[in-house]
Amino acid sequence: MIVCRLDGTQVLDCVDALADLLVDTVDGGASVGFLAPLDPAVAASWWKERAAGVAARQLAVWVARDGDRTVGTVSLAFPDRPNSRHRAELVKLMVHRDARGRGLGRSLLATAEEAAVAAGVTLLHLDTETDSPAERLYTTAGWTRAGVIPDYAADPAGVLRPTTLYYKRVGAGSGGGVEALTR
Repeated sequence: MIVCRLDGTQVLDCVDALADLLVDTVDGGASVGFLAPLDPAVAASWWKERAAGVAARQLAVWVARDGDRTVGTVSLAFPDRPNSRHRAELVKLMVHRDARGRGLGRSLLATAEEAAVAAGVTLLHLDTETDSPAERLYTTAGWTRAGVIPDYAADPAGVLRPTTLYYKRVGAGSGGGVEALTR
């Protein structure tokens, strides 16, 4: 299994594989912003829209590949305001259903955390559906539960579900102030 960071052009080159992964994730019941059944063209369009953010360094995207097949992804979204450059949001951690149970989610999470530290980020945050399998991953990886928001988002079947907010301090200066961060 190889995990690599994509640039904007590479995101566009991988759109079909990333769209397939997104469709599989939604079909598997994960609440990642879409309702089932997810049209592959809609999934591809969504990924195409991310390429500009990657090129502008507002979004970092990694993919996990098993041979030529994309089986996982994770992203970090970086705020653009001066008072928030110390933090990033972990978004769209997805592992194909047939690649689960082998530590890939944990590996992708660790990759994003290490990259955040390298970029000078000291605080990460995320949200995930309450009582989802992802919650166990985050809690065992040292993330702190900040709270639950009821009826936050619809799951793929369209049923409103609560979401749990998590955060994690990372890096040696994780308690410090805002610095001029470059990514």
